Amino acid sequence: MRKPVVIGVTGGSGSGKTSVTKAIYDSFKGHSILMLEQDYYYKDQSELPFEERLKTNYDHPLAFDNDLLIDHIERLLRYEPIEKPVYDYALHTRSDKIIPVEPKDVIILEGIMVLEDERLRNLMDIKLYVDTDADLRIIRRMQRDIKERGRTLDSVIDQYVNVVRPMHNQFIEPSKRYADVIIPEGGHNHVAIDLMVTKVQTILEQKSFL
Repeated sequence: MRKPVVIGVTGGSGSGKTSVTKAIYDSFKGHSILMLEQDYYYKDQSELPFEERLKTNYDHPLAFDNDLLIDHIERLLRYEPIEKPVYDYALHTRSDKIIPVEPKDVIILEGIMVLEDERLRNLMDIKLYVDTDADLRIIRRMQRDIKERGRTLDSVIDQYVNVVRPMHNQFIEPSKRYADVIIPEGGHNHVAIDLMVTKVQTILEQKSFL
């Protein structure tokens, strides 16, 4: 029975997992492929007071609505369209907007916690972990948050030390053991990316998609 290929891509914040995801995606332009970002699936918090929403730990597994994400992946696996949610980071809750997504033959699922949940892992054909040293990850996070999000250096460091680092050590790093392939240095590892693209092409050919 025809069934889409699901590739899970994970790694710590600033690891380069988004670059890896984009590199694989760009290699299949012109073919049937979509990206599904776990960041879109933070839980709806509209029933909570705004002050409570401000306390949200976005680096903890409980911040994600994996039930909805799993339901959407299962629908895509049946070649059914979905309505991907949109998260409003200013209000710290789900927006009333949605993004229509049509099913494709290749689904790339990207996010910091996609290997943490066994139910998500069981839906994947290939599981990738982008492994980058902590010093590089914090530098990349500083550059991004200060330049793109208007954060101060002190606030970025404080969040990293008190939230990001302990959550990484508790939940993300241990999920590496579930990966089929570990990619060091993220998007700069062109050899590993080329090998992954070749592997996906082989799977698609076996399924007679290409």
